[in-house]
Amino acid sequence: MPYETLIGLRYTRSRKRAQGRNRFISFISLVSMLGIALGVAALITVLSVMNGFQEELRTRILGVASHAQITGVSGQLPNWQQAAEVAQRNEHVIATAPFVQAQSMLSFDQNVRGALIRGILPTEEEKVADFARNMKYGSLDDLVPGSFNIILGQELAQALRVGVGDKVTLIAPQGLVTPAAVLPRVKQFTVSGIFEAGMFEFDSGLALIHMRDAQVMFRTGDDVTGVRLKLDDLFNAPRVIRQLAVDYGPDTLLNDWTRTHANFFRAVALEKKMMAIILFLIVAVAAFNIVSTLVMAVQEKYADIAILRTLGASPGSIMSIFILQGAIIGLVGLLAGVIGGIALASNLDVVIPALESVLGTTLWNKEIYYINEMPSKVLSSDVITITTVSFVLTLVATLYPSWRASRVNPAEALRYE
Repeated sequence: MPYETLIGLRYTRSRKRAQGRNRFISFISLVSMLGIALGVAALITVLSVMNGFQEELRTRILGVASHAQITGVSGQLPNWQQAAEVAQRNEHVIATAPFVQAQSMLSFDQNVRGALIRGILPTEEEKVADFARNMKYGSLDDLVPGSFNIILGQELAQALRVGVGDKVTLIAPQGLVTPAAVLPRVKQFTVSGIFEAGMFEFDSGLALIHMRDAQVMFRTGDDVTGVRLKLDDLFNAPRVIRQLAVDYGPDTLLNDWTRTHANFFRAVALEKKMMAIILFLIVAVAAFNIVSTLVMAVQEKYADIAILRTLGASPGSIMSIFILQGAIIGLVGLLAGVIGGIALASNLDVVIPALESVLGTTLWNKEIYYINEMPSKVLSSDVITITTVSFVLTLVATLYPSWRASRVNPAEALRYE
């Protein structure tokens, strides 16, 4: 073992007989380790929760929306079967479903609400969305052409105060032109189901009917609003859309989920970055506590340093000793933080209920967040980044005290010894 390593390890270890200043330095070293460990554990846990939220948000949105969609510039897409066939030629498109969509008014008793009416083919819609697991009452199979059944979002149904079996009035914007005035098209629909997607945007403003009924109500004939696509990899949606754009004319619009719901994911990504910066500052503060530890250690070891210099130790060797001492403190804290952070992030479903029972309060209200438990997803890339940056901060913190130790003048240090 090189003597620099041997001396660095010896300086780092807390001796049982250490007293006074030496014991105080050991205490500061312990505090530095704990600070780094807590900062790293907090960083891993928070980023894992943010990853879980991002995935949960994406799952809930794409359970109702689609990975991509093809629509007409005029608002209508003629010959949708051909458009769907062209899309399915792409190897990344695994399912397509046509839809008719328009804004309308829903009325029941004295309650009136605006809603986005989406006409679908139930068998095809199930291939591109996940309504089956979101249904609280009823089924998509209840949407039969000519039956004029309707499925409402949970919040929309509560606002209208309707349940399964009630009849709501749908008021379409496409009116009837008469000599007296333009009269809105009105039709009664029977509530056959209620879904809860967990996203307020959909639960409070989306209603489903059969596509044929929507074509009759909105007077689109055989045309549709567009075709929804499901891809084998949702993260490839922008690239697939660029590939498909070559096969369609200028009267066709292609869009994907990264554009239609960009604000949600940009907000989560921005929040994740800001939280990472704030918590890295906490790690940096803990890492730079090592500076005070090493400065005090250098002051205490002046005589030792001077003796080593007189025995032939170079300034680089002296510097290596104290860099090693600081690196060991950082590595121990970093290792403890990584293990603790991964353990905590992976067991939040146990930790949160335990804290709630101990504190006697609710930390995670399922009625507010629409999620049964706090989501968490530990990514190896996050752990590697956190570990690397934290270790670099630790090494940077050791440079000044180590450089100062290497500049000790043996004659000055031993003058009063």
